[in-house]
Amino acid sequence: MNTTPNANRKHIAIFGNTNSGKSSLLNAIIGQEISIVSSVKGTTTDPVTKAMELLPFGPVVFIDTAGLNDSTELGEVRVKRTRKVLQSTDFAIYVMDASEIDEDTYKLAIEDFKKYGIKFITVVNKIDSVTNDELEVIKNKIKDAVFVSADKNEGILEFKDILINKLSENEVPETILGDILEYNSKVIMVIPVDSEAPKGRIILPQVQLMRDCLDHGIKSYIVRDSELESALEDIKDVDLVVTDSQAFKFVNSVVPPNIKLTGFSVLFARYKGDLKTFVDGVYAVEKLKDGSRILIAESCTHNHSHEDIGRVKIPKLLKEYTKKDLVFEFKMGQDFPEDLEKYDLVIHCGSCMLNKKIMQTRIDCCYDANINITNYGIILAYLNGILERSIEIFDL
Repeated sequence: MNTTPNANRKHIAIFGNTNSGKSSLLNAIIGQEISIVSSVKGTTTDPVTKAMELLPFGPVVFIDTAGLNDSTELGEVRVKRTRKVLQSTDFAIYVMDASEIDEDTYKLAIEDFKKYGIKFITVVNKIDSVTNDELEVIKNKIKDAVFVSADKNEGILEFKDILINKLSENEVPETILGDILEYNSKVIMVIPVDSEAPKGRIILPQVQLMRDCLDHGIKSYIVRDSELESALEDIKDVDLVVTDSQAFKFVNSVVPPNIKLTGFSVLFARYKGDLKTFVDGVYAVEKLKDGSRILIAESCTHNHSHEDIGRVKIPKLLKEYTKKDLVFEFKMGQDFPEDLEKYDLVIHCGSCMLNKKIMQTRIDCCYDANINITNYGIILAYLNGILERSIEIFDL
């Protein structure tokens, strides 16, 4: 893997009215014609994404959205898609046309930014289209705005500097294990190779944990479940074993009690979400009854097989554990329902393909709907009777 996954990049979304110059601004920032630019309103119909390195800050994803005031025939659908982008937005850029200042839509957008806890910058674009006197009036109205002309490339470098400074404010480096294990610790990663494992590759959480260990001087050893027992004999003073959640029961039987054990999905429950919320949420299993509805949400799309963890293994284990006739519903990718009230429990994957912002938004939505949420690793540990052991390394 040569590039940073989009899920690990800061998501910077560009909002504003139609024809305010959002696409022109994105093209000016990137220095490429990524988004189609036209004087026709509603040119951008779907969110357009572009991953790049914003130096010296680091890897980011820019998202160009349709206008918030789109009045075309499909405008309602486009605006809905634009508003959905808010769920994954880490930082927002709100663009206004200097010749058409719309304070009402701007105020509504700011309310949305505050609702989702999104920091933002206001950019007044097309300053070449107004007189100096008109520009002074706008500056008095729109405080703390940045003034540019994307078409003329005026003020773009200054804007990028401000953006980088804003992104860097209070930025705390994130780690999966680096704040738990000390330098020179030893970790064994157990990666079963079955039909669900991608041929010739290993999945993203495993790759990311390897890199995190390298970054923090933690020695990592990779084995299949079939070689775990001999690996434990070969490697002395192991500090932690991390396993794929599907192998929890077997690995737990092999790893001695003096060695701590957890799962990739459990680590990602903490790294991408809220571990305590997921642990608290799993106990809703005890309240399930015949007809209880369970939403299983996956962040990625893939072909399903008889070994699929979300669609096959978890439902089977839940039915065996509860002895209840449960109703399961499955959602994939960005498709997360708004009407959560109809569910009794939400079980989410490790969210390796989602950024932390969208995962936190989904947790907040469940909280607002008073619905318990947990994740794959936590529920598999719980159903296998090893939840306490799998979260022992965390300070909950």
